[in-house]
Amino acid sequence: MKITRFNEGRIGVVVDDSHLVDVTGLIGQDAGEWPPVGMNRVIAQISTHRPLIEQALHTLRRIPLAQVVLRTPIPWPNKVIAYPVNYHDHGREMQAGYRADHQGFFLKPPSSLSGAGEPIQLPVVPGREVHHEAELGIVIGKECRGIKRDDWQDVVFGYACLLDMVVRGKEERVFRKAFDTFCPVGPWITTADEVGDPTALAMKLWVNGELKQHANTRDLVLDIPGMVQMAAAVMTLYPGDIIATGTPAGVGPVREGDTIRIVIERVGEMNVKVTQGDMGQTPVFAKPYAPDIIKQK
Repeated sequence: MKITRFNEGRIGVVVDDSHLVDVTGLIGQDAGEWPPVGMNRVIAQISTHRPLIEQALHTLRRIPLAQVVLRTPIPWPNKVIAYPVNYHDHGREMQAGYRADHQGFFLKPPSSLSGAGEPIQLPVVPGREVHHEAELGIVIGKECRGIKRDDWQDVVFGYACLLDMVVRGKEERVFRKAFDTFCPVGPWITTADEVGDPTALAMKLWVNGELKQHANTRDLVLDIPGMVQMAAAVMTLYPGDIIATGTPAGVGPVREGDTIRIVIERVGEMNVKVTQGDMGQTPVFAKPYAPDIIKQK
């Protein structure tokens, strides 16, 4: 099942490459509620909702995907957990002497989330580059803490495409990754049963049609079971929490007018426009920074 949010917070199920159906009313959700935690409840109560949805799919009106705006599936997760330097090739290109399996994770604010139908807004940071980072997003499905490694699949709801945008520099990592729209997730959540084994998924990213990143989750330093176990060792995980699994080599700058395309095997494809915003200027970024990145061949 592919579950998404669209327009003004409505919940939909994608039924083919071009259509979704609106299940908001069917499963008793309020699209206008605040805070917007309807998808968190859907995830937590999927065993109840799924039979209702599957029974009604053939009777609900199909809505063309081209006629809706796809929002981020989970706008109000308890947390977004991100693992830095989790591919060796990216570590080499960034000249990083650490890896995720010994460094741990950091947190991105939920306010940085945006959807496939919403543009990335570049902040006003003269002399700095904003880089794309293609990642697989893991969506937690059950409250858990202190799980065994072998039990990781029991707590995963599904997967999504994720972009971890960043202002390059040496300042605090979270500060550089916290801007609004700096964590596009989507275009939907593909449930774990449809993805199957996520430990060997091909992932690609293009900017304006030029391939920039190409990797496979089999190359992760800290694998998916390890990431789930590590996060749950430290914190209670809740339905709707998102784990960003790290990016491979090939990161690079984006500019106003660019289109970023990310495709993850059996998960989905997301195309996101890049625009220039008028906010975000801060003295922290007053000093220009030119990253010395050794590109991998």
